[in-house]
Amino acid sequence: MLKIFKYECKRLLCNKFFFGLLLVTMFYGWQVLNNVTIFGVSHTAPFSPWSFGDYLSRMIPMLWIGTLFFITFFTSPKAVRAAVLTDAAPAAPARYAAARCAAALAGSVLLSLVCLAEAAVFYGSCFKWYEWGGLFLPAAVTLLPALLFALGSGWFLGRLRPWLVYAWMAVPFLCMVLPMPEALGIWNGSFFTEYPLTLNALDPEFSMPVTAVLAQCASAAAGAAMFGLPIRKKMRVHSPA
Repeated sequence: MLKIFKYECKRLLCNKFFFGLLLVTMFYGWQVLNNVTIFGVSHTAPFSPWSFGDYLSRMIPMLWIGTLFFITFFTSPKAVRAAVLTDAAPAAPARYAAARCAAALAGSVLLSLVCLAEAAVFYGSCFKWYEWGGLFLPAAVTLLPALLFALGSGWFLGRLRPWLVYAWMAVPFLCMVLPMPEALGIWNGSFFTEYPLTLNALDPEFSMPVTAVLAQCASAAAGAAMFGLPIRKKMRVHSPA
């Protein structure tokens, strides 16, 4: 399985698409940091958990698209035709699927680490600020549920119909323009700009209401669960000649 994982990682990461996506993500992230994050959000410092969380929520659409594009490497019609060969191999098909999902997750994590590293460079160069311990929690609650849900839902939809993965890429952009309840405010960034104003404190410590915690946990659990959902395939019945 390790060999399969290494092969799939090489196939995903050693191609022009990945490097192009990486450059676009870095450019967009740097623009957000220099034009939005630098001013802080909700009267907090640019390096506060709230401003940092707002930056990450703005990066979710790029990470979401990147994750789903990784999925298309395994759910495209060409990949489905090649799956006939892997199904005939000695290794169980489930092991191939697990290795491919792990490779897609590795690519998503790598993109996320680039976003975090870019923020670290920005904070260090602009503010000489390096206290990253206080930003771990907003990073975890913002990125992990989104990436797991994108990966799980994309894998399920791609096995159902390959074109659904491309349609699913529009979800984070819809979240940005549609009004979201407070529990789902992380998905469009409104949580980081509105919730600190309700705490009646100057630059308050990072905290989350129970509803938001439950919503993020549910998103992560739903994404993980969709990896194992079975897909019904239509059987073709050939009439005798």
